[in-house]
Parts: sequence; structure tokens; C-alpha cells
Amino acid sequence: MFEALTEKLESIFKKLRGRGILKEEDVDQALREVRIALLEADVNYKVVKDFTARIKEKAVGSGILESLTPGQQVIKIVHEELIHLMGSSETKIKLSPNPPTIIMMVGLQGSGKTTTSAKLANHFRSLGRRPLLVAGDTKRPAAIQQLITLGNQLGIPVYHSNESTDPVKICEDSIKKARIDARDIVIFDTAGRLHIDDELMEELRKIKERTSPHEILLVVDAMTGQEAVSVANAFNEKLSITGIILTKMDGDARGGAALSMRAVTGRPIKFIGTGEKLDNLEPFYPERIASRILGMGDVLSLIEKVQKAYDLKEAERLEKKVREEQFDLEDLRLQIKKIRQMGSLEGLLSMIPGFNKLKGINIDQKEFVKVEAIINSMTPEERRNPSILNGSRRRRIALGSGTTVADVNRLLKQYNEMKKLMKAFKGKKGFRLPNIFQI
Repeated sequence: MFEALTEKLESIFKKLRGRGILKEEDVDQALREVRIALLEADVNYKVVKDFTARIKEKAVGSGILESLTPGQQVIKIVHEELIHLMGSSETKIKLSPNPPTIIMMVGLQGSGKTTTSAKLANHFRSLGRRPLLVAGDTKRPAAIQQLITLGNQLGIPVYHSNESTDPVKICEDSIKKARIDARDIVIFDTAGRLHIDDELMEELRKIKERTSPHEILLVVDAMTGQEAVSVANAFNEKLSITGIILTKMDGDARGGAALSMRAVTGRPIKFIGTGEKLDNLEPFYPERIASRILGMGDVLSLIEKVQKAYDLKEAERLEKKVREEQFDLEDLRLQIKKIRQMGSLEGLLSMIPGFNKLKGINIDQKEFVKVEAIINSMTPEERRNPSILNGSRRRRIALGSGTTVADVNRLLKQYNEMKKLMKAFKGKKGFRLPNIFQI
């Protein structure tokens, strides 16, 4: 996310920090480079122009250049302006005081609307809500079945009709069903098109008119850059959307849509899709995204991911096993599974301040898969007591996991080295496992 833009901005600001005294022409030169970097990231031209003008006004007009750390001060201004550009603070979904809260999902075909509807339902369920998904897209043949499949995976009910093909009636009837079943969130997955047309907008306008949704969320593909902004403008003019969800943010190295959307449409980004899994939907925090763009990391999001994957009791159980030298391969397998649930390692490590500056680090996600496969091919007794793994057992495990005996030997060697390290640290006076769950 934002990889290309981050690298360019870091290079620009490194020059600024390296100078003890800054002149106005130094700021002008840096802002010219910032302007080019943002335009190459597909940020709207007018947004870029206004953004750099505000930075110059603050940097040159407030005595910043005479300060002891002018370079750092300019970067601070850029950070503040990035936050302002993207909306200043998180904008949450407005929940109705009289349930159910009705959320209407709109967007073009291919933007990920159906999957995002399921992700949003999953998000609300994690908050203790009782969502109902509604299959309101009767135009695309596979849309209803896709939503039902996603709902089954999540254990969330999907309302659909075998009698009616009228999306307006289906959405109206779903609200009655939600009240009967005490569902407090109703999410309409509406039809899309490959392009905006009058028929689509008329259908969506009728659904809005007859159901009075509390939120109309536009789902757009972040990787389409300024095209996404144009789509958002068009939907906003016709439907008065209340917010935006940007999908495929994990594949967007430029970031033009995220940086332009609020300024051009006046509508907030409420969520971003960060992967294909059904829990890869995150609230949009302008301050955290601004920090990521400037290479400052995003420790708060990292902590939240860890807290979601672990709980305090589990952490205490793990610490007890390490203290008593009972950490076995079953425990290792569980830890690997937890890490994989949090997303890609590159994505997690990019949230650590300064990590993106470390070059030449090759993180192979496939190694985790290989290790998990090897441990899965062991019997419960072998996982608890790896010392019984003789040559024939190792050959059987390699065959069962699709790896080699050398891979099995390497894993066991690393496991033994890990145990030695744990034992060495345990012997230190005052040793305590770091509890990242209380950071």
C-alpha cells in the first residue's frame, strides 16, 4: 500500500532533513518534487495544487524556516495536511437508534461489492451486532449464490427471494424479515454495471426512496485511481452517498484514490479492503494512513491486529509453557496459524516505523505454509515429543507434507535452537516474556 509514493516522499524529505538551514527556494524545490510524486501517484491535479499551496503557506509564513529543525517541521506540516486531506478523523457508520440500521451498498461491477458486503457484515458481527445480508442484485446470475456462499462461510443469514426478481420489493421485504428475526443491521447488496447508466441509477434511486437507508456506501476499486474518483462523483450526484469503501488497497502502490476522494467528492472514506479474506476490512483512519505514506509506520493498527488474533489467557498459557520448558511443535503450529491470520508478513512489518527502509530482507510467506504442512504430517505424540523423530519417521513426514527430509531436519534444528534461546533468556534475572497484548 502506497509503496511507490512512500519511497519518493522519503527520498525528498531525506534531503530536507540533511540541511541545517532551509531557504524558501529549498522548500519550493522540495514541493515541486512532492507535486510530481503525487501526480505520478494518480492524485487529482487540483487536489495536488491546493495541497502544496497550503504546505508552502504554513512553512514559509510562520517562521518555520528559522527554527532549529526546519526540515522536521516541514515534514510535520506535510503530515498534518495529509491527515486533513483525507478527512482528519475516522468517520464511523451511523447506527439508527431504532434498529435495524439499513446500509445500501452501491457500485460498478468488478469493484468487489458483494464480497465487501459480506466483509462489512462480518465486521459488525465482531462488534456484537446481528447483521442480515440481502441479495438485491437480481441482474447478475451468480450474485445471489455468491452472497449465499459467503453468508454460509460466516454463519450470517442471507435474505433472497425465489418468487420476486424486483430488487425494490426484495429490499423492502428484507427489512420486515430483519424486524421479525431481531436483526439490527441490514446490508443491501445491490446491482452494478460495467458503466454508469440511467437504468441502474433509476433502480438504485427507487430502492433508496422506498427503504430510506441510513447509509449509502459506494464500493470502488482503489487501483483505478482517478477513475474511482470520477465514479464516486457520479454516484454522489445521483444518490447522495454517505461514504466510500475503497477495495484492493493492498494492491495499490500509488494511492491516488485514497488521497483524492475526500477532497473531490466531499464524502468520507469509511473502510478500506486490505486483502481477499473476509476479515480483511479495516476502518479508515486518516492519521494512520498519513503516517504509513510518510514511512512512519502504523503501530496502532499492528497492535489491534495482534489483539484480535490473541487473547490474554492464551498469552499467559504460552508464557507458562515457555517458562516450564514445555513449548512443543503443536504450540509452534498454533503461533504460525495466528500470524497467518493477521495477514501477510510484509503488510504487518510495514506497520513498524522504519522497517520499509531496511532493504534486502526477503520474506517468503511460503515458508510458513511449508512448516505448517510438516507439523500437520506429524502425529500428536511426535508434536509433543520431537525427540522420538528417527529417520523413518522423518521420511514419512516429508512424504506426507510434500517436502524433503532436509526440510524436516531444518525445521527440527530451528525448533531446538529456539528452545535453547528460550531457556537462556529464562535464566536471566527478572526475565519476563514481553506482553504485547497490554501495549
